[in-house]
Amino acid sequence: MARKNYVLDTNVLLHDPRAMYAFEDNDVVVPIYVIEEIDNFKKDLSELGRNARQVARQLDALRVDGGLSRPVAIETGGTLRVALDPGRALGAGSARKMDHLILELALKVRDEAPERPTILVTKDVNMRVRGDALGLSTVDYEPQSMSLDELYSGRRALDVDAEVVDRVHADGGIALDQLSAERELSEPTSPEAAATPLVLLDGQRLYPNQFVLLRDRDNPAHTALSRYDASAQRLVCIRKLRHGVWGIRPRNKEQHYALDILLDDQIRLVTLVGKAGTGKTLLALAAGLQRATEDQVFQKLHVSRPIFPLGRDIGYLPGDIEDKLNPWMQPIYDNLELLMGLGRTAKQMGRSYTELMEMGLVQIEPLTYIRGRSLPNVYMIVDEAQNLTPHEIKTILTRAGEDTKIVLTGDPYQIDNPYIDSTNNGLTTVAERFKDEPIAAHVTLTKGERSALAELATQIL
Repeated sequence: MARKNYVLDTNVLLHDPRAMYAFEDNDVVVPIYVIEEIDNFKKDLSELGRNARQVARQLDALRVDGGLSRPVAIETGGTLRVALDPGRALGAGSARKMDHLILELALKVRDEAPERPTILVTKDVNMRVRGDALGLSTVDYEPQSMSLDELYSGRRALDVDAEVVDRVHADGGIALDQLSAERELSEPTSPEAAATPLVLLDGQRLYPNQFVLLRDRDNPAHTALSRYDASAQRLVCIRKLRHGVWGIRPRNKEQHYALDILLDDQIRLVTLVGKAGTGKTLLALAAGLQRATEDQVFQKLHVSRPIFPLGRDIGYLPGDIEDKLNPWMQPIYDNLELLMGLGRTAKQMGRSYTELMEMGLVQIEPLTYIRGRSLPNVYMIVDEAQNLTPHEIKTILTRAGEDTKIVLTGDPYQIDNPYIDSTNNGLTTVAERFKDEPIAAHVTLTKGERSALAELATQIL
């Protein structure tokens, strides 16, 4: 098969600084105009700025091997070069003009080697349309593209005999070999996962901490809720929550699954994905308060969320940092007051969520200042995590100190960050990549419990 030329647009490298290494043994071409555009972002303190600086460092490292005006071998087996049109002067121009220059250079690369396919890679829809109109092959940059429906849900169902369901309830679980599980060797993704062989249950892959609804095949109402314990190679009954958690009782099996992993201290990373009204934030806060205040397993409950407005922003807010944060953190405050059972009379008497904060049991702050911190023995909840990039999620997870548990919640269908989508955001990325790890667990919640109106709205709008 002939090698291909991949011409990268600016937005591809700003989206993924290592995109230049994503094209196997083919030849990557970076137009000089892309370098100019990236240079405009290098001083930004945002995610784009960090990516721009990383791209510059990577190109500088490759330049040492002999210059980028000609193809330089890269680690994937392919080559990389910076392309320039000698007949055109460099200089700042409008974004539209730079797009035209990149398209012209991509056509030049194609015409110089007509025997090789030349493909323009860009995340700009209009750029792809213009490229196609000029007879240029164009593609979006999605190295791990998948449908949201294909993402790991963390749960499944299995039809079994009635005796199996009864045995699970009586013994607290059942060994996989009693369910005729098929076992095969797997390729471990980490040293921890190496000790956990790949397991097929009824022909389907079974992941650590995956929930399995054991259902009587003759009586579907006769069931047992279980979770796969990879170390013991068995399905174990999930915890009974007869008295609820901070006054919150699960209303469906998915919420029961969520509370089971939220209260399990052996699981250090939990991801909860679900549409509006499924109870993600409320369940996480209830479990965090239980483990940090009542059980005193964690030193405190730390709650954060990214700051992204819904719709048009109203501009700068007056006051000190607490005044500025109140509108962004109000959903957290509302849930805390609900969990504390504060009615109108209690609020009139001056009681509020601030009682927990003044006692040092709860800390609520934005994610802006988390870089460089270390958070030991903390139950940390990151709400609206679908608005974070994989790099930002990595920054958060690497803050976890000894005995810290991190819970990520969000709805991939409600993304306000313009630079990510439902499948490449940090929340879904973590859920997918950590599904093989015994210290992580994931649940997708689908049934709304906020109100009949909220559930109806999510279904028909």
